[in-house]
Amino acid sequence: MDLTQQAGDIENKRVEETNKDNSESIECSKITMDLKFNNSRKYISITVPSKTQTMSPHIKSIDDIVVLGMNLSKFNKLTQFFICVAGVFVFYLIYGYLQELIFSVEGFKSYGWYLTLVQFAFYSIFGLIELQLIQDKRRRIPGKTYMIIAFLTVGTMGLSNTSLGYLNYPTQVIFKCCKLIPVMLGGVFIQGKRYNVADVSAAICMSLGLIWFTLADSTIAPNFNLTGVVLISLALCADAVIGNVQEKAMKLHNASNSEMVLYSYSIGFVYILLGLTCTSGLGPAVTFCAKNPIRTYGYAFLFSLTGYFGISFVLALIKIFGALIAVTVTTGRKAMTIVLSFIFFAKPFTFQYVWSGFLVVLGIFLNVYSKNMDKVRLPSLYDLINKSVEARKSRTLAQTV
Repeated sequence: MDLTQQAGDIENKRVEETNKDNSESIECSKITMDLKFNNSRKYISITVPSKTQTMSPHIKSIDDIVVLGMNLSKFNKLTQFFICVAGVFVFYLIYGYLQELIFSVEGFKSYGWYLTLVQFAFYSIFGLIELQLIQDKRRRIPGKTYMIIAFLTVGTMGLSNTSLGYLNYPTQVIFKCCKLIPVMLGGVFIQGKRYNVADVSAAICMSLGLIWFTLADSTIAPNFNLTGVVLISLALCADAVIGNVQEKAMKLHNASNSEMVLYSYSIGFVYILLGLTCTSGLGPAVTFCAKNPIRTYGYAFLFSLTGYFGISFVLALIKIFGALIAVTVTTGRKAMTIVLSFIFFAKPFTFQYVWSGFLVVLGIFLNVYSKNMDKVRLPSLYDLINKSVEARKSRTLAQTV
């Protein structure tokens, strides 16, 4: 009896100690496991960091949304929206104006790759400065991934800048609006995807709009060149691929925007520098820009700065309100850019630009709608007829009363 009682007391005491240890471990965010080996107790303590601490180099929780040192989380949703929209429109409209202004400098059109080199240098500096303001400065994405992203970024921006030597700026912007076309073609031929009616209709509208706009440009634009169409089309394909690669890498490794900008653009800078050196294109570009430093390097600095600020607001817009609102805002910005291009820079105009532009905008709307069918439901023809009949009945009843 004494041994039984003593064994029971020991067991109860053990349970009480275990419960006490568990309660203490919950308070201090620790997990304690009780393991019994040869009638002796051993404890293994595993520390779990709190929510505000970094759990690993690849896991980080960020609640605040900071853009250019301004914490948008302190404002309400409506104020956040207006701040983001204002930032997108102001910085990107200046960006587009400066880009066209640089290529309006006589003799500069053949130096599109050198402009991209300068732009990458400024972006790398801006990314390095912003990264210094962040507590966690570790690189999270592997170097091989950054080499791929840098190559695609060089293709996107380099080919896009070079195409302006052969195309009007509005034509370039219209092409950049139609990223869906290479994305769908790649999905069909590479991944065997199938798309719904809305996506196919969007691609058809964009294709017809592009063809119509290009034909109008080739008819009235004195500097139209088919080489520009090829360059901007290749840039569009690279842009369609880079979005998927960047999104996958940032989600997998939880990297910051400043890290992505710093490493992708600095590696891309090395790519372009090697390319220009091997093709003997660096010397003439440096000589030309040295003769006009303000109109070349000065404009390029402002051009890069506004582009860097603009993308920060676009990313904040996506994070807060989602892709649907972001695409709507950026599409409006591109339309405004085209209008301002015709206002500030003299160029031929035809109403074919307007109708073909409407087709492209319709394609963008159909594409956005197809991705958000569960959120945006358009009324069917049957619903519209029923509402019309009910409205007539209510008017008749009101007149009777």
